[in-house]
Amino acid sequence: MPQPKRYASNAQKQAAYRRRIEMAKQGSFDADYLPPLPKVDGIPGTQRWRRAIQLALQLLTTVQEEMDDYYNDRSEEWFEREQAELFQERKDAVDEAVDALTELANNYK
Repeated sequence: MPQPKRYASNAQKQAAYRRRIEMAKQGSFDADYLPPLPKVDGIPGTQRWRRAIQLALQLLTTVQEEMDDYYNDRSEEWFEREQAELFQERKDAVDEAVDALTELANNYK
């Protein structure tokens, strides 16, 4: 037995889809990831900032590991190209960012 249609037209179906996507985007940085801001404006959001720094460090560490794996899987010919030099510069910048975020995260303990 076929299921009844939820939407009368394809336009309504697309509009509902867009609403769901927008709601998902707005909810991507909600309390599941970061603690709420303090109720009193005079109290700093130290816990929230600490968690945001930890999340940024986790994400950047993942990028660093993936870049390392990619770099290690390249052929000898690849290392001779200018592309390898550009990649190495980007990789060094990510390494520096990870070091800076690690130092910042250690200062928030």
